[in-house]
Amino acid sequence: MAAAALVAASVLVAAGCSGDKADSPSWQGGGAGDGQGASGSPSPQPTLATVAVTSPAADAKDVVASTEIKYDTEDAANTSVEVKDADGAEVKGTLDKDERVFRPAKALGWGKTYTVTVNGTPSGDKGGTASSAFTVMKKPSKLVRVTSFLGDGQTVGVGMPLIVRFGRSVPAKYRDDVQRRMTVTATPVQEGIWHWVSPTEVHYRPKTYWKAYSKIFYKVQLAGVPMGDGWYGRSDMTVDLKTGRSMVLTVSNKSKKMTVKQDGKVIKTIPVSLGKASTPSSSGTMVIIDKQAHTVFDTMDELGPEKGYRTKIDYAQRITWSGQFIHAAPWSEGVQGRTNVSHGCVNVSMAMGKWLFGRTMIGDPITVSGTGDKLKNGNGWTDWNLSWDEYKKGSAI
Repeated sequence: MAAAALVAASVLVAAGCSGDKADSPSWQGGGAGDGQGASGSPSPQPTLATVAVTSPAADAKDVVASTEIKYDTEDAANTSVEVKDADGAEVKGTLDKDERVFRPAKALGWGKTYTVTVNGTPSGDKGGTASSAFTVMKKPSKLVRVTSFLGDGQTVGVGMPLIVRFGRSVPAKYRDDVQRRMTVTATPVQEGIWHWVSPTEVHYRPKTYWKAYSKIFYKVQLAGVPMGDGWYGRSDMTVDLKTGRSMVLTVSNKSKKMTVKQDGKVIKTIPVSLGKASTPSSSGTMVIIDKQAHTVFDTMDELGPEKGYRTKIDYAQRITWSGQFIHAAPWSEGVQGRTNVSHGCVNVSMAMGKWLFGRTMIGDPITVSGTGDKLKNGNGWTDWNLSWDEYKKGSAI
């Protein structure tokens, strides 16, 4: 910790004069010419507040590029912090006067030297200045790539989780610091939290589905952040997107029907056929992961020539990694709404498959209930298959 550098300052008090004698000043608010206050006692001399740069230490070397500047002061409300590089360029950032921390807006430059100046702006009887310099570590060879599944300008469904992936596993003891550097701003404001799906992937969801037509901005500031075993974050990242209308799908095995709600109102009820007894559909809340107007389902390699199949499919919408889709199935139209005959998918008619495909988007949630198989968490984007209390347990903070 750097010792406080206390700079004594001469304090010049402007005197308000009265009368016509230049050598007989009268202090404002005091007796004429006696240099005393109204009570007759001598005016107190201003004292200096103690300010100090506490981290990084003075002349520190190999400081991480993601460092925060910490300081101490007796007068937080009137203290300012300035950080400059060796060329005198000011570092932009935010000052938290409650925590006494200056946070740079982005990672500091590899190998560069910076000077911190803490100013205790005079306030009544307080003031003072302290400065300290430090040097950032050289660029490391081991950098972790950080990516977002979503990109700028996208419009997604109200069940869409925000997904951030890492190029290597993040050890558990580093996840809290990584998570603190990932911030989400939603308009309107909505409560939410990050949840570690695996050591290489973290998701964010709100407490309830996103509000329709929300604006969502998230910032991932991981450039230079330690991520274990000598690895550091490679770069910062921001994503700006929005949600569309609210569309929520619910499927009941009991009724063999899908209910489609848009912005809270039922707009369509669709007969379905779910998985037969040997290949049941999963009960739980899923999210539309991918959409393909025309594709081929091929299980020959997986199941072999006796049980496998290769079939052309229209209007396919993936909801699990294990291969469950909502899709058009003209071969089962005669039993849709009455009997389950699929391999686990949600079968609808060709007409309803086309109608639904034209209205859904990635991130729309679908809940299936009453089948003989429970959805396994992780089999798709199953963020909504957990209660809010369960989901919060996946946070590192």
